[in-house]
Amino acid sequence: MNFNSLSYLIFLVLNIVVYYLLPGRFRNLQLLAASYYFYMCWNPKYALLMLFSTAVTYFCSLFVQRSVWGKRRFWLVLSLLLNLAILFFFKYYNFASNVVTRALSFAGLQMDIPFLDVLLPVGISFYTFQALGYTIDVYRKDIEAEKSFIDYALFVSFFPQLVAGPIERSGNILHQLKEYHPFRFDNIKEGILPALWGLFKKVVVADNLAVIVNQVYNSPKEHTGAEFLVATAAFAFQIYCDFSAYSDIARGSAKMLGFDLMQNFNCPYFAVSIKDFWRRWHISCPAGLRITFTFPLGAAAVPNGGTDSIL
Repeated sequence: MNFNSLSYLIFLVLNIVVYYLLPGRFRNLQLLAASYYFYMCWNPKYALLMLFSTAVTYFCSLFVQRSVWGKRRFWLVLSLLLNLAILFFFKYYNFASNVVTRALSFAGLQMDIPFLDVLLPVGISFYTFQALGYTIDVYRKDIEAEKSFIDYALFVSFFPQLVAGPIERSGNILHQLKEYHPFRFDNIKEGILPALWGLFKKVVVADNLAVIVNQVYNSPKEHTGAEFLVATAAFAFQIYCDFSAYSDIARGSAKMLGFDLMQNFNCPYFAVSIKDFWRRWHISCPAGLRITFTFPLGAAAVPNGGTDSIL
C-alpha cells in the first residue's frame, strides 16, 4: 500500500474517522492494529520481524532501567546485537558476501559464499533504528522505559512514518501517544496541505523525472555526455522529491490524527557545505547513519523509477 495510491487514501480516511469516534482508551489499540495491517499489505510474514524487534527492545529497555550498571550494559548490547544482526542479514548480507567472494578471488582463493534470495522487508531500517534509539535513550536515562507494550509497539510501528520516516525520537512521540487528541478541523487542514504537497512531489515531479533518468541510465551507449549530465541532475531532484515526498505525506497523515512529527528535510540543495547538507538531509537520522538510507535509495531509484520497493 503506497502513499500515492487510492488504497492508502481510503485506508487513511477510514482510520481518521474510526480514531475520532472511538473512546480514548481504545485509540492506540486501533492505531496499532491499523499500523500492522498497513505493514502486512507488503508481506504479512515480515510483520513478525517488526514484532520481534519491538519485543526485544521493549523488554531489554525495561531490564536496562531495572538492573545495576553491569547488567544495564548487557541488556543494551543484547538489544543492539539482535536488531542489527537482523538488519544486516536482510539488507547487507548479499552485498557483504559478494565483496568477500571477490576479495578472496583477487587473493587467489576460491570460496563460494551462498547468495540468499530474500525480499528486503519494507521499512526495516527505519523501525529498527527508531527502536534502538529508544533503548539508547533509556540507557542514557533521558527517558523512562515505557510500561505499556501497546503504546510502545505503536511508537515503533505508527503507520504514517513506518516505511520512510522520519525516525522519531522517543521523547517526541511517546508522550503524544498518552495524550487525548480531540477532533479539530485545524489539524485536518494543517495535515492535508503537506500531504498534498508530498503527493505532488512524488507523482508529478519524481515519477516524471524517473522516466528521463531510466531512459538514459538503462541504455548508456545510446546517449551523449550532455544527456548524461541532464539525467544526473534529474536524478538528484528525483531522489530528493521521492524521499521528501514520503516524509511530507507522513507528517500530514499524522497531523490529521493529531500527532506532530518532526520535519525531515530542510532545502538540502541550498546547503553551503557538505556538513550543512547533512544537517538538512534526513534530519531525523543521526548524520553517521544517513548513508544507510540514502545510498540504497539511490541505487534502487534508477531501475525501479522510484524508491517504493526499497523503502
